[in-house]
Amino acid sequence: MPNDLPEVEYQRLWKRLQQIGLNAYESRSYLVLVGHPKFKALELAARAHVPRQKIYEVLDSLVEKGFAQVVREKTKLFSAVEPSLAIPAYFARRSQQLQHELTEQSRFASDLVEELNAAYSEGQGGRGTLDFLRIVSEPLQTAAEYRRMMSESRVEYLEFSRPPYAVDPLNDDLVREARKRGVRCRLLIEVGTLDTEHRRRLQEFIDIGVEVNQVPSLPLKLALFDGKKGLIALLDPVITRPAWTAVVFDHNGLSEAMNGLFEDYWRRSIPMPIARS
Repeated sequence: MPNDLPEVEYQRLWKRLQQIGLNAYESRSYLVLVGHPKFKALELAARAHVPRQKIYEVLDSLVEKGFAQVVREKTKLFSAVEPSLAIPAYFARRSQQLQHELTEQSRFASDLVEELNAAYSEGQGGRGTLDFLRIVSEPLQTAAEYRRMMSESRVEYLEFSRPPYAVDPLNDDLVREARKRGVRCRLLIEVGTLDTEHRRRLQEFIDIGVEVNQVPSLPLKLALFDGKKGLIALLDPVITRPAWTAVVFDHNGLSEAMNGLFEDYWRRSIPMPIARS
């Protein structure tokens, strides 16, 4: 056995170290170091069952990751960094590295989107991503379409809001930004479907000039932007688990029809009373 730990405990910790990011050789070496004050590299290789030609690479990696340290005496020795220091510091560095990588990937992705959109537009005969009618079933894509159209709105935003309600702080921010741009925002809510948190958020909307009315029921979920384009969300009637499919449109006739539908329901609605705390 490569160290003084019981076999079962050794195997358990060896696997756990690999789960957090160390490889098999690094995990074995660290477990040996944890159980002893210090080791020469080749002594550690024999004890941890690491090939002699690999041990210096393994130790350099453990030092870089913060799990081992060099002890300078007559010869170069290695010892373990205390686990309560090594593991939190390791994850802090990994978190910073991952955040940096994500930032870089996001920047590359933005450039890639522009390049691929140009190719897509050519491949679609010049119609591109603003095709007048598209079906979107993936929730994240639906959210991205909503945010894009909301950020581009300049005159009016209309919404049929019915359960299930999405609690999305980004949507709140987009509505606030729209109001700052002078966009008129009108929301229609179904009576008796709001929880306390949603009422609080709507009260904040009302405080910044959003018009919120209520009706007994709504036929669908709708978001309409500047009377020109929008998004209709329909509940799938076939599958047992509730799922929404969105129709994204940029079509004058359909926009006019949806605007007429909204105004018809708005005329029959009443302002929604919200109790202030």
